[in-house]
Formats: sequence, C-alpha cells, structure tokens
Amino acid sequence: MDAKDFVYLHTHSHYSLLEALPKPKTLVKRAKELGMTSLALTDNGNMYGAVEFFKACKDAEIKPILGCDIYVAQHGMTDKRPRLDDRPHRLVLLIENEEGYRNLSKIVTAAFLEGFYYKPRVDKAFLRAHSKGLIALTGSVSGEIPHAIVNGDLPKAKELILEYQDIFGKANFFLEVIAHPDMPRQVDVNDVFRKLSKELDVPLVASKNVFYMDTEDREGYEAQLCIQRSRTLEDFRRTSTEEVDLSFGDQEEIREAFADIPEAFDNTKVIADRITFVLELGKNFLPIYPLPEGKTDNDVLHEMCLAGLKDRYGDPIPENVMERFEFEFATIVRMGFSSYFLIVQDYITWAKDNGVLVGPGRGSAAGSIVAYGLRITDIEPLRYGLLFERFLNPDRASMPDIDTDFADTGRGRVLQYITQKYGADRVAGIITFGTMMPRAAVRDAARVLGLSFQEADEIAKAVPPPVQGKHTPLKLAIEESPDLKAIYEGNPMSRRVIDLAMKIEGNPRHASQHACGFVIGDRPLVERVPLQAGQHEDTALVTQYSLNSAEAAGLVKMDFLGLSNLTVIENTLEIIEAVHKVKVDMKSIPLDDKSTFELLGRGDTTGVFQLESDGMKRYIRELQPSQFEDIIAMVSLYRPGPMQFIESFIRRKHGFEQVVYEHPLMENSFKETYGIPVYQEQVMQVSKDLAGFTGGEADTLRKAMGKKIAELMAKMKVKFVEGAMKNGAKEEVAIKIFQKLEDFAAYGFNKSHAACYAMIAYQTAYLKAYYPECFMAALMNSDAGNIDRITIEVEECSRIGLTVLPPDVNESFAGFAVVKGTKNVRWGLMAIKNVGAEIAEEIVKERKRGGVFLDLADFLGRVSSHAFNKKTLEALMKCGALDRFGDRAQLITNLEQLVHFNKQVQQERARNQSSLFDMGGEIAEKKLELSASEIISRSTILAWEKELLGLYVSAHPGAIFHEAFVSAGILPLREALKGEDEAVVRVAGVIGSVKQIFTKKKNEPMAFVRLEDPSGAAETVVFPKTYAKVRLGLVEGSFVLLSGKVSIRKRSFGGEEGEEEKEERSLLADSVVFFNEEEVDRLVGDLRAGAWPGSDDDQIKENRQQIKDDRVQTQEEKLFKKYEVTLEMPPKPPSEMVARIREILRKYPGESRVYLKVTVEGQEKKIATEYQVKPSQVLLEELQTIVGQNGVFYA
Repeated sequence: MDAKDFVYLHTHSHYSLLEALPKPKTLVKRAKELGMTSLALTDNGNMYGAVEFFKACKDAEIKPILGCDIYVAQHGMTDKRPRLDDRPHRLVLLIENEEGYRNLSKIVTAAFLEGFYYKPRVDKAFLRAHSKGLIALTGSVSGEIPHAIVNGDLPKAKELILEYQDIFGKANFFLEVIAHPDMPRQVDVNDVFRKLSKELDVPLVASKNVFYMDTEDREGYEAQLCIQRSRTLEDFRRTSTEEVDLSFGDQEEIREAFADIPEAFDNTKVIADRITFVLELGKNFLPIYPLPEGKTDNDVLHEMCLAGLKDRYGDPIPENVMERFEFEFATIVRMGFSSYFLIVQDYITWAKDNGVLVGPGRGSAAGSIVAYGLRITDIEPLRYGLLFERFLNPDRASMPDIDTDFADTGRGRVLQYITQKYGADRVAGIITFGTMMPRAAVRDAARVLGLSFQEADEIAKAVPPPVQGKHTPLKLAIEESPDLKAIYEGNPMSRRVIDLAMKIEGNPRHASQHACGFVIGDRPLVERVPLQAGQHEDTALVTQYSLNSAEAAGLVKMDFLGLSNLTVIENTLEIIEAVHKVKVDMKSIPLDDKSTFELLGRGDTTGVFQLESDGMKRYIRELQPSQFEDIIAMVSLYRPGPMQFIESFIRRKHGFEQVVYEHPLMENSFKETYGIPVYQEQVMQVSKDLAGFTGGEADTLRKAMGKKIAELMAKMKVKFVEGAMKNGAKEEVAIKIFQKLEDFAAYGFNKSHAACYAMIAYQTAYLKAYYPECFMAALMNSDAGNIDRITIEVEECSRIGLTVLPPDVNESFAGFAVVKGTKNVRWGLMAIKNVGAEIAEEIVKERKRGGVFLDLADFLGRVSSHAFNKKTLEALMKCGALDRFGDRAQLITNLEQLVHFNKQVQQERARNQSSLFDMGGEIAEKKLELSASEIISRSTILAWEKELLGLYVSAHPGAIFHEAFVSAGILPLREALKGEDEAVVRVAGVIGSVKQIFTKKKNEPMAFVRLEDPSGAAETVVFPKTYAKVRLGLVEGSFVLLSGKVSIRKRSFGGEEGEEEKEERSLLADSVVFFNEEEVDRLVGDLRAGAWPGSDDDQIKENRQQIKDDRVQTQEEKLFKKYEVTLEMPPKPPSEMVARIREILRKYPGESRVYLKVTVEGQEKKIATEYQVKPSQVLLEELQTIVGQNGVFYA
C-alpha cells in the first residue's frame, strides 16, 4: 500500500480541552500536506469538534472520519465510588454509517448525563445496546485490554477481546498497535497484540496517538496539562516517568515501526474505505409546528398575517402594506420558512398572553411586515423605512434569525413553555468555550513556569487590551506594542513565557453555555447532536456543537434574551397601578409626547435605556430631540466610529451646517439623518435608488462592504457605477459615492435594531417623565445588590426632587416601593443585608393580613417565620426599619430580650396556648420593659446603615462635620474639584472605599481612595510615600482632613475613529489626618487659627498624634485585631537589628502573632515568633525604620 493511503485513526484536537494542542484545521492541513486521503478525529470523551473538523476535511478534499476516544467505566456507569470508579478505561470508537453516528451521539450523551464522574463514562452494557454502525479500537495503554496486558494478566486480556468482539462484532473490532517506541509499556502491548492477533484471529490496525503537531510543541501540550492539573512544568516533569513523542509524524515513521506486520498499516485504509457516513450540512431541520387538519404552514401563516395586519392597519389593508406583505410572504414561502415564523409567533404570543413583557423587537427582524403582522415585532417597518431584505435576502438561502427580548424575570417561563410544547428531549441550550485569550494565556504560561503572581501580572499588563472586543494575537502584539516588545526582547524569562503563551493562545480552556441561544429539534436532539448537561437553571441540556456548528448541522437556533430594562418597565407599570390606580398601556403611548422629549432635552436620562452615559447625556442635551427618529439616530451614532459625526448631525438638525448630497437621488436615503450616513439600510436604499439594485443585491452589497469581501465588492462596484451612470450620475461622482458608502459600511448600524432599542429608550423616558417615583423604585429593584448603581439612583432621586427613605416595617415592601400619597421611595426589606426574601415577604404578608404593626411587641408577636432570628432582628434595628418603635441604641441594647420574647410567643402559639395578645396589650408591654442604654454616636448609627444597606440613607456622615469645616475654610469636594490643575486644596470627607495597587517601577503600594462628603465624591490618589504613613487608617468609614492638589487628566474613549475626550478630575493627597466626631470642634478652632494639623507646629503635632492614636484604637483595632504581622528579614540579620526589633515588639503587646519571613537554603520560609502585638500606625512606622518601607506586612 502507498504510504499516502495510511490514515491516522487516533488523533486529538484542542477540543480535548487542555489535553491536546492542535486545532482541527491544523490537523487537516498537515494531513493534506502529507498527501493523505483520509483522517479521523477522536477527541477525549466528546464530539465538540466534529462539525468543524468535517467541514475542514471537505474543504481540503480529505475524507473525514468522526469518532471519539471514550471513557469506559470499570463497573456500572452510574457507580460513583471514590478510588473504585474514578479510573475509567479508554476505547476508540469510529463512526461507520448513519446508525453509528446516532449511536455514538447517544453514547457520548449518556456518558455526560448519566455516567459523569470526573470523566464522562459509559459501561459495556450501554455499549452493547448502542454498538451498531461503530468500529472499535483497543486504544492506548489506558484501554481495558492493554491495561490487563501491562498488568501481566494475559488470560484476562483474551477474555476481554472476546467480550468486545461480541459487543461490536468480529469485523468491527481491532487491536490497535501504536507507534510509541519511546514508551516501554506500549511496546510490550504491541508485542502481545502481534501474538494475540494470530492466536485469536483479530485484525490489527496501526496508529500513533496524536496530541500535538511537532516535537517542539510538546512544551505547549505539557503546559496545558499543567493548567488543567494546577501544577508547574518543573513539578510535572519531575514526576513524569516517560517522555513520549505524541506528534503528528509522517506515514513512513509508522510503516517502519510495523514493517513486520504490514496488514496493520494497510488496515487503516481498509477501515477508512468502510466509512460511509456523511454529516449532513446545510439543511435546516425545523421543529414541527402543529397545524389544523387540511392546512399547510403556508396557509396558516397567510391567514394569521392578514388578520394581524387588519388589526394593525384596519380593513381594508392599505395598498402599500399589501404590496410589501405579498412580496415578503412569497419570499418566505419560496425559502420554506413559514413554520419558522409560526413557531416564533407562538411563543411570543404565549409570553404576552401570560404576563411576560416582550420587547418591541430586536435586530433586523423589525424590518419585516410579516413579523409586524404576527406581533413578533411592534415597530412599524414602513413608517421608519426598515428593509425586509436586511432581514431575509431573497437572493441568499439562509435561515432567518429572530432574536427576542423578554423581561428577565419571565424568560425562564417562556423556556419552560417551549420545553413542554416540543418535549424536553428536543430543546437545548448551545455550548460555548472559554478560550485562552492573549493576556490569560500569558498568565497561565507564567504560572506553569513557576513565576509569581506579580511577575506574571507585569508581563500580562504589557499585552495590549482588546479593541472593540477584538484581541491582538501575541505574535502581532510583540511587533505593535513597544512595552511588550521591550519585555520580550529584554528578559529571557519573559520571552519564554510569551513563546509558551503563543502555543496555547486561542485554545479552549473549558466548556460553558451560550447566554441566550437555544435549539429546538424536529426529533429528539440526541439523534442529530451529542448533548451534555446545561449550566443554567432554566436549561437541562446543551448541544456539544457550538453555535456555528449547530447551525451548520441543521439545528434551528432561537435567541431568548432576558433584558432587565423590560423588567423595569414591567415593575414600573405594576407600581403605577398599585399606587395611582392607573393602567398604562405602553403600546398606546404617543411617540411625540412633549414632556418626554423635554426630559430627554434636559439630559435627565439616568435609568433611561441606552441614553444614560455621561457622553450621551451631553449630546442629547445639545441635540434637543424632537422626534422619535432622533432617538433612533442617537442610539446608532453613539458608538466608536460614527461618534465622529454626532456634532455635525446636531449642527445640521439645528440649521447651523448645510446638508449636502452628492447626487439628488441620495436625498431619499439620507434626508432623515441630514445627509450623514448612519444606518446599513441607507447603503441598501441608495444602491436601489441610485444604481437600480434589487433588494437582494442591495443586501449583498451591504454584507460585502461590512465584511470587506474584496472580490465581491469589486464586482458590485462595477454594477453600482454602471447603474448610477444610467440614472444620470457622472462616473467620477458614482465612484466617489461608492467609496463613501464603502468607508461608512465598516461602522454602519442596523436601523431595525436601533429602532427597537430606541422604542425601549422612549418608553423608559416616558415613564420617568410622568411617574418618576414609580420608575425610580422599579429601577432600584432591578439593580438591588449593585451598590454602585443604587448609589447613582439614590443621588438621581434627590436631584429630581424625590426622597429615598430608610426601610420601615410598616411602609416597606419586599422591594423598593412608593409611599402612597407622597413622592417618597421607601427602601425595600429584601435590600437589607441579613434580611432574606422569606422574612421580607412574611413581614409584608402579615402587615396586609393584620394591619400595620402597632408597637414593638405587636411586631415581634406577629412575625412568625422560622427564618426570623437574632441576626435578622439586629439588621432591622441597625438599619432603622424599627425606628418608629424606639431608639436604635436602646433596641440594640435589649436585643437578646427581644429575640427571646419573639421565640416565647411563637412557642406558646405552637402549643395552642393563649398568647400574650389574647390578654391585651398591657401584659405585652410589661413583658417588653426595655433597659436603658448609652448614647451611640451619629457616626456609628450611619456606619450601621452603610454596612446593612450599602450606602448612607437617612443622612451622610459627612454632615456631622461638613458645615463646621466649611466655615473654617475647608472646601466642599464638589467645589474643590472645580479648581485649576495642581491647585492646592483642603477638604474633609468620609472614606467610601480604598483600592490598593502597586507601582510598576518599584512595586510600591499606593491607593485610590473614594472620598465623600454631602456635596459629592472625589477619587483621591495616595502615592507610596504618603500611603506608607497613613495606610492603617485608610479604611471605609474613616473621617479625614486632606491637603493636596487637583489633578485634571484628559482621557479618550471609543475606537480609533470617533474617540471622545473626557476630562477626569481627582485629588492627589499630600497630607492625610484622621479624626473622629469628638475632635471636630478642636480641629475647627485650629483651622480658624490658621494651623493645619499636618504642620510642624508643636501643639498641632500633639493634637495630630492624639487624633491618630484615638483613630487607630477605635477604628483600626477592629480591622487588624485578627491580622498577622510579618517582617521580611535579610538572610543573616545583624544582632543589633534583632535586638531593636525585639525592643519594639515588647512595647506594643497585643493579640496579633508576629512572623519572620526568611530565606533558608534558597527557599522562603515563614517562622512564627513568640511575640504578639497590637498593630498600629506607630508600630508600623517604627518597624519600617529598621526593616524598610516594604519589609512589614499585615495579612
């Protein structure tokens, strides 16, 4: 047999997930280079790469053989006992025919769904039931038969051979001899197989187990194994006893290895010739939509569309609408997509009928009058110039793609409906793969090479970040990025890290699930695609084929997206109805509402979908939108690329800039955007108007330009210019217009999608304009748990005249709600830390049942949930939810008594005894005589609020000192930030958050601090020198006086085109002084006397030290009482150094253990000392004078 006829039957791709290196296309390319006519793919345990591999083989004119290197359970596949069932055997299965494909799909699926235990496993009973159409090879030394041979159990091996022959049939079972001469165990197995083949008349087949392409790729392969097993390469190689070549060698290498058994070599072709299975690609297998007897899907679609259009437009339907409908309907029928439209309208109709809010549309489907008639979409395509051909090109047979937005709280119900309607075995999510992108690959490579986190981070940060979601490959980044190039060329270890990263870059690391993509099958999906368990709560199954592969295999994808903004609308409508007794129909609101456009013109768009960024607010104020089309345009323009045209768009709208068209026939397409190209549909429309293109040709042009298909664009350009010249355009003008369209197409936006999202933007703006308190309450419910968003929204409430009140058990609901008869928003009980949904709902339910809680005893006696405990009651007290019943300090002091009271009442009720309330309130009150308590400072009470609610609600702690300090010359933060660059300012505030980082050059710690006062907040930068002095006090909630400078930096965001410059203002701290509530008056006196607490004045220094000591003891003692103190010591510290350290440690006794970090025989060790200390600022500074600024660590 010619060497070229040899077939690799045991190869692995990167879809073996960290257990192999090459991409399927790389394997196929090598096979083609070697002149091979067939190739198999047998990934470990899965079929993830089957479609991709099959297509690559067909493109290369190589016969594809699909298979899998499966795991066979030692016992039953459902047995999952430690150390007994966690070491499955291996077996290679190849698909011979259609039945074999279905059986392997079922085997792999069952392995994941039923047999998964560390690995996806099946047992021999399952194999026996699904063996037809499959060819089996014994596999590597991990196979059951080779394993018996390695263990010296030849009788067992013979017995197993007969068993596997019985399972698969004699003609379908081969003993696999593998060309690994550097692996003694495999050599022994090969020798025994030579004998057993003759003895038992079992055919041999030669192979080489391939996991990477070339011998130099071995390190990349080993690195992936180390990533999978959390090991370093050094450790891996130290414990590995065999060095085996697993590369894709040439055929002669294998022929020579088995020269004595040429039939083994020849049998690879024999097997390949037997393979008849062809994966059917390009067909669409639509689920079966139930139809009335005697009617086709076309009949039903036609009837439903006409009925819907009459409802939309009246009867008779306008002529232009009917003309568009007939064109679309004919196209849909010709392409065979009627059932698709019926399926989509069915689940959307169900959602609307069952209280799930559905978006007005998404993507290009809004351009279809059929979709509008079926109420799949709610945007009128003719009114807004939306094109059907952008959605479904009559000249190109491709599946329509209708994505749907649902309120995220209802999406799961829609999926449940589909699963029940079509069957749980016919609905599945779609798999995705988390891949090792450049930075991640660098970090992983550094980790397996043994570098520290900081060393890895330094290299990774030099890798350019993605631009508009696109990553620059490391090979190219080295050339384009000066920082990365310097590291690569200047440091041998960095070079090794990056070289290794390039070997694993782009490979899949793990399997995940598509966020919104689902497939619905015409039959049980396992007959078309292997499956595994879903990773989302609403998804039982996912396909093993990713999106493109699933679609290529004929599965119909539907996108079900959960959109939180729809939930906001839904919740707002519910609150409006509850508070105002008004039912708002969002489909009936006018799209020219004056109040809504006034709100938009003011830029009051916090919470308004798509329009709430700072840049968008600025532009929309300048634009002063006056029609719905303006919102569509802004949604499209405010993106990298077209952003460069926004100012011109605004000037043209207001008549400050002339609108120019290169040709009169362009006006129809560009008039509504004042001559500025904004939408992809405009490219299509102008090609129809000016060049006489059909709708299909127009969409082909749009796609060619957008994807820069050079060959197709060249053809279309000739046709465009010729058509334009026929319509009176000069050749040079036609060429200029084509070039303009080509330049624009790279960033043109889908108008249909923009119109849909503009509608949601308008609806949210309308609700905010007319029902601001209801809208803001709903918005905060949507963002509950996201403190950054809640903070913004509380500030917005204040700005527009609404008051956000702390929680109150007599007014709060589970979520944020509006207090009837007011413009107040009351904090939701579920948004309190340590108060879960069960307690919140129980409190509201009991209040509705028995009326408001009259007093504390009434509340404690009526709340009976088993989840109501000390932690919950304490949270309600501290956050202010029980303020109406007493002082917080007194309630906290009596916490134990109140918890006991609640339990006692519940126990008596459980025993059916008379409760205290049956005997009247007086007895209850006597039972609740509360002890007196000490006064708790206002700052402590506010700190409780921050802890439990995430932010200050009743007041800002800065109010404690704000006015006093302002009267002494301290600037409010908002005013301070208005200063010139490097202006010296003095401010006072409360620390909101602290983020520590390390400088690049010297690796010194510094911090970014969020400083807050009642006027606003400022990012404050504390550089290493200052940070070393004050870092112990820089904790959330600390009060600080700060002297520093204003810093103004201009940053650009967006892409290379259309970048917007944004000014960022912050403070640079020079001096930080901590204080507490009691020191305010004294500090104000010092400031009025002209002294700054950080100056060298002796008295002020004394005051500063007192403040610092008090602050450290009151604030930091809590924070650091459990911290360890570690001192980094030189290898041989001088005795004088040791003595001084001991002296200092004895001065500050406490509870924190002190450790020494030393290097012994090249290894770092952490040694405990006999000393325990109380960490403080003073201790830190004294130790730093001996061991250096970076020699003291708290952890």
